[in-house]
Amino acid sequence: MTDRPTAPPARPHFSSGPCAKRPGWAASDLPTDSLGRSHRSKIGKARLKLAIDLTREILNVPSTHRIGIVPASDTGAYEMAMWSLLGARPATMLAWESFGEGWVTDAVKQLKLDADVVTAPYGELPDLTRIDQSRDICFTWNGTTSGVRVPNGDWIRDDREGLNLVDATSGVFAQEIPWDKVDVLTYSWQKVLGGEGGHGVLILGPRAVERLESYTPAWPLPKIFRLTSKGKLIEGIFSGETINTPSMLAVEDYIDALLWSKHIGGLPELMARADGNAQALARWVEQTPWVEHLAKAPETRSNTSVCLTLPGTTEEQVKAMVSLLEKDGAAYDIGAYRDAPAGLRIWCGATVDTSDIETLTQWLDWAHAEVTK
Repeated sequence: MTDRPTAPPARPHFSSGPCAKRPGWAASDLPTDSLGRSHRSKIGKARLKLAIDLTREILNVPSTHRIGIVPASDTGAYEMAMWSLLGARPATMLAWESFGEGWVTDAVKQLKLDADVVTAPYGELPDLTRIDQSRDICFTWNGTTSGVRVPNGDWIRDDREGLNLVDATSGVFAQEIPWDKVDVLTYSWQKVLGGEGGHGVLILGPRAVERLESYTPAWPLPKIFRLTSKGKLIEGIFSGETINTPSMLAVEDYIDALLWSKHIGGLPELMARADGNAQALARWVEQTPWVEHLAKAPETRSNTSVCLTLPGTTEEQVKAMVSLLEKDGAAYDIGAYRDAPAGLRIWCGATVDTSDIETLTQWLDWAHAEVTK
């Protein structure tokens, strides 16, 4: 018999998006001078530019790459990149989880591209060394719904002819990004930094800018996707002049998370915190017979969206575990993504404390015992 733990995690927020707020976060700490002001006012532009500048500093984004804040979360940012850049040459779509599969649908059914589709089952990666890099390549750096990430960018050639469009929404701020290998990168700040939802970030390398200024897609572009005017990049987007009206409250919340990141030591400490959380969970998995990592190879396991399977437990029992833990205030939103194999998905990003992961494992033991007794 497994005894019920005496106390829940201090912060039982383990959702994979929106994710846990930073330790010590309070809404009352957010600056409010920009609220109720136009985002095109002097203060509005300054705060948006500060968000961009801090992003560059913490992620070590080189000066060759432009950073813009765009509408509609990571989805909006990645759709903007796909609709604006693809079609100039054949494309290869890589998919090993739900969001990658979504980009396949957009490329093949909506844009009707000449696209090769390379897939792998949940828990695995395709053979990246066999990818034709004369083509444009679209992929997720970290598969949020499968817990599988690319281990590095070594497979991306320096002399590639096509562009790489990288959806890194649950990898950025927790994993090293080789910027010389990336032509386009997108993310939403509600993931690793726990910001408020609704906004995406689009980072363009020089090869992507060259494509934008030399290629016009065959399809019409909605206003919120337009990155050029009269054949030239709209530079204002990358200095704080957003395409549509942003939530300045969400921007202030993002700035707060960026300043916290800088205060604790920047990207090295963010990655170390995520690694420590994932390692604490992995130690528990290794000694627990009824649970396994969905990601087969250790080098491809995410350190943020850790996905687990429970081979001897029914789907109904897993759902009962998730409900029981939420009812007791021990863990919120840890069920597997709806398209993924039944199991658990536990966020281990930098805003989570390792002590809470360690406490959570005790509750997982208890909940599993309860639903299988």
